[in-house]
Amino acid sequence: MSGKPRLTYLNGRGRMESIRWLLAAAGVEFEEIFLETKEQYEKIIKDGSLMFQQVPLVEIDGMKIVQTRAILSYVAGKYNLYGKDLKERALIDMYVEGIIDLMQMILMFPFSPPEAKEKNLDSIKERATNRYFPVFEKVLKQHGQDFLVGNKFSWADVQLIEAILAVEEKVPAVLSGFPQLQAFKIRMSNMPTIKKFLQPGSPRKPPPDEHYVETVLKIFSK
Repeated sequence: MSGKPRLTYLNGRGRMESIRWLLAAAGVEFEEIFLETKEQYEKIIKDGSLMFQQVPLVEIDGMKIVQTRAILSYVAGKYNLYGKDLKERALIDMYVEGIIDLMQMILMFPFSPPEAKEKNLDSIKERATNRYFPVFEKVLKQHGQDFLVGNKFSWADVQLIEAILAVEEKVPAVLSGFPQLQAFKIRMSNMPTIKKFLQPGSPRKPPPDEHYVETVLKIFSK
């Protein structure tokens, strides 16, 4: 084994994308195994690699970690992206959980029936502009610092830039009323590790297409 973390998931964003983002932001190279068939998925369940019979699976430091939140917490802690004390960690957790709620809507959007797509897109726009982005706009304005917590780059910053770019793919002008977030987006996008991840040819995955949706449904169908 190379010593690099090994990620097992589909060749698409899904629940693994935030993990890819966090590892990349920390400057960590990783390997990926892509599930393409139901048989592959059933084999790793049978091998006992999936505690709850679910991916994502990340093999790191001799462990096989499942559950997205557990993986992200471990990576954030390992690479010093989880605050300096319990209070900062609590803030990071609150911000991350809020962003995950928004990202969940984006995650499920490709699986919407055609007749519900417009309504679901309106919901994403409404939640982003009225519930989630105002929180981070206010935080950045009040403390006047580059990062969300402790004036230091953290997991919360990574989650937020991922969410901003994901929402912008669907609602291009979503940041028009958020000058602090516009500046934050530019700062984060120019950080060397993130800039590298945003280049063509990086492990970042494209927005889900019909093929990805079909593969997900085929592999995870009961």
